Formats: sequence, C-alpha cells, structure tokens
Amino acid sequence: MSQVTLKGNPVQVDGHFPAKGEAAPAFSLVGKDLADVTLANFDGKRKVLNIFPSIDTPTCATSVRRFNEKASQLDDAVVLCISADLPFAQARFCGAEGLNNVVTLSTLRGHDFLKNYGVAIASGPLSGLAARAVVVLDGQNKVVHSEMVSEIAHEPNYDAALAALS
Repeated sequence: MSQVTLKGNPVQVDGHFPAKGEAAPAFSLVGKDLADVTLANFDGKRKVLNIFPSIDTPTCATSVRRFNEKASQLDDAVVLCISADLPFAQARFCGAEGLNNVVTLSTLRGHDFLKNYGVAIASGPLSGLAARAVVVLDGQNKVVHSEMVSEIAHEPNYDAALAALS
C-alpha cells in the first residue's frame, strides 16, 4: 500500500506498483470494441501505460492529448491510456479530439489490473478508480520506467517516460 494525495488530501493506494527492472504483470482490459485486450496483444512493442482515474477530468484529458502528440513521433511503441471510463466514453473523447495515436483501454472487466499494478485507490472520493501513474515497458514487458504521481491532480513527467524508450 502506498499513499498519494488528491488536492492535498491523503489517499491510500493498494497493490504493488511495478519498479524498474521488474516483469510487468499480465493484464486483460477492455478495448474500444468491447473486446478483451491483453498485454500479450502488444508483444514485441515498447509500451507506455498512461494510467489515470477518468478521461473526463482536465488533467487526465491533458495527459491523453500530450501522449497522443508524443506518440506520433515514436517508432515501434504504443501508448496505452488506461482508466475506468467505459470504452464508449473513451472513444467519444478521442474522436472529438482527433486523437488516434493512443490506444484506450478500460478497467470495466479488468479490476485486477488496479491491484496488480499498484494503482487501486482505496480511500477518498475516487475510491475504486486508478491513481495517476505511468509505467514504461520494453518489448519483453520489463519495466524500464515507473512513476506514481504523488498528487493525482498533477500531470506525469512526460519527458522522463518518453526518455525511457530510447
């Protein structure tokens, strides 16, 4: 269990957050067509897991936009934007914003992901959602960078995440 803040108030986060050098836990999440999408679907690619509470908040929306912009410059890498939002809402947001360089995934049927990746908010008004974090994986699903953002309302360190891909 770890702790972050939401607008300065302490929030408990459950699970084990993957550290650099560890193997990433397998997962099954829900894609935009309601099909199950697993980590294995991206085998061989480098991956940025942009994890956040909801695409309907300003900071979360900004992170999706920023990673979409940066992803267009990446070779052999994919940005996975992971939240509790329904796939319909994720697709609507990305469609309205013209964001097509990221893959949105929902924890709709993937609640195990939250604890397995150590991002399960266990207290406060966002309990049941994901804390803000970024986990970068190499092509063999080894963690090359991980950042649990200490204040949920703050953006992640984009530059550090993307630098881990080089």
